[in-house]
Amino acid sequence: MTRIFRLTMAQLNPTLGDLAGNAALAAQAWAEGKAAGADLVVLPEMFLTGYQTQDLVRKPAFVADAASRLDALARACADGPVLGIGLPMVEDDNLYNCYVYLAGGKITARFRKHFLPNFNVFDEVRLFNSAAISGPVTLAGGPRIGTPICEDAWSPDVCETMVESGAQILVVPNGSPYFRDKFPIRLQTMIARVVENDVPLVYLNMIGGQDDQMFDGGSFVLNRGGKLAVQLPVFDAAITHVDFQETDQGWVTLDGPKALLPDDLEQDYRAMVEALRDYLRKTGFGKVLLGLSGGIDSAIVAAIAVDALGADQVRCVMLPSEYTSQASLDDAAAAARALGCRYDTVSIAGPRAAVTEALAPLFGDMPADLTEENIQSRIRGLLLMAQSNKFGEMLLTTGNKSEVAVGYATIYGDMAGGYNPIKDMYKTRVFDICRWRNAHHRDWMQGPAGQVIPPAIIDKPPSAELRPDQRDDDSLPPYDVLDGILAMLVDGDASVADCVAAGYDRATVKKIEHLVYISEYKRFQAAPGVRLSDRAFWLDRRYPIVNRWRDPS
Repeated sequence: MTRIFRLTMAQLNPTLGDLAGNAALAAQAWAEGKAAGADLVVLPEMFLTGYQTQDLVRKPAFVADAASRLDALARACADGPVLGIGLPMVEDDNLYNCYVYLAGGKITARFRKHFLPNFNVFDEVRLFNSAAISGPVTLAGGPRIGTPICEDAWSPDVCETMVESGAQILVVPNGSPYFRDKFPIRLQTMIARVVENDVPLVYLNMIGGQDDQMFDGGSFVLNRGGKLAVQLPVFDAAITHVDFQETDQGWVTLDGPKALLPDDLEQDYRAMVEALRDYLRKTGFGKVLLGLSGGIDSAIVAAIAVDALGADQVRCVMLPSEYTSQASLDDAAAAARALGCRYDTVSIAGPRAAVTEALAPLFGDMPADLTEENIQSRIRGLLLMAQSNKFGEMLLTTGNKSEVAVGYATIYGDMAGGYNPIKDMYKTRVFDICRWRNAHHRDWMQGPAGQVIPPAIIDKPPSAELRPDQRDDDSLPPYDVLDGILAMLVDGDASVADCVAAGYDRATVKKIEHLVYISEYKRFQAAPGVRLSDRAFWLDRRYPIVNRWRDPS
């Protein structure tokens, strides 16, 4: 009689620190697997606590609470399939990133992470101890399972050792955060492990937002030879049952569902929507407000917010001055109308006059300069934060990555706010994403279909409108030039000479380099925002605030 082993993959969204809620999600997935006749139900890396814990995992009370919740979960899931789940565990005064299998009301097998990632957003070497490579285990009378935890599968050693020790299937639990075009890297890496070891591989990733990171799922199963057998969607929760059949040549995965993956623009937009939605849900906010200026950045943030929360939970506020053009007033109103959200107007004329009068004895006859421009921005920040406090709405800030990089934003002004959905998106890509959103609508969007960013906003020259006839390119190079230089200096860590060799003017490159370095103090105080690239500002790129070095090339 042909033996079939059924494994249930639970691609779900934990909340960091919500141990009871995460355990409940695990129990629900286990119940679905039990109802489907599964032999094994698996959840992602560190699912019981959520991921990444950062220094929270260094609190003994937190780790002890996780252990207590695990014991209760084991007892609740005693009669049915084996349950696999990740969490931190202490053994002999060492803290490990662990993955355990529960059966019969107790832990029956335990794997400890060997390779600890220490790059980009990861610093697990600081938090965990590296463990010896664990051997495979037999679960529910089925195949021998090897469990390399996330980073353990990104190099050949752990998988090879487990298979040499008898593993017939590799189950890889992951907490792998999104960045653009990461999926092909994951897939090709796991194909390499399968080809090297000639066994099927289950790659299970979590979904959901955590601070600046978005876990995008996209779990899959590879058959021997590296052929794709099962593909789960990106960003969506999914519980899928996968059957393995024993043959004379070993265990083989039977073909299952294969979700189609969207293009990179759609994935970026979905990441921004889901990350905002999760950030608000997990921090306890239900509604947001933002300053809607009539410009493209605030327009796309408004669209993201409406798609994440629904129009009823988003409030847009225009804060005009004498420099605000009628076109901006019309465009902002049109954007709010297209999205269906509330639109209020609060003039900054009175507060600005009061501040000007208060400072007049000190400023005297000194000529107006950037100081007065920043006062306008800071008054707007004050008025928006006051409304945030009064109405319990989280204030969204709207600076794109180009502005964040060179400090083209006013600290305590338009940088005020609790979250920035477009923090890791360069200005040129903001234009692309606006056009994409106008042309596409998906079921996961709570906003309306059609043109939600008026074309006039996309087509007009960008301006902060803090002085007469102001344009962004008065102070900065055109955005296609600026973004090209920033992509090299920031994302690629290129030298000034590299940028010049690529065709950029040296004086322009040196100016941008200087602006990037002197703006570090602003980024240190900036609101968090979703990571879309592998060189986002915050954990990916950690630079000193005080820094006198400049590239001499």
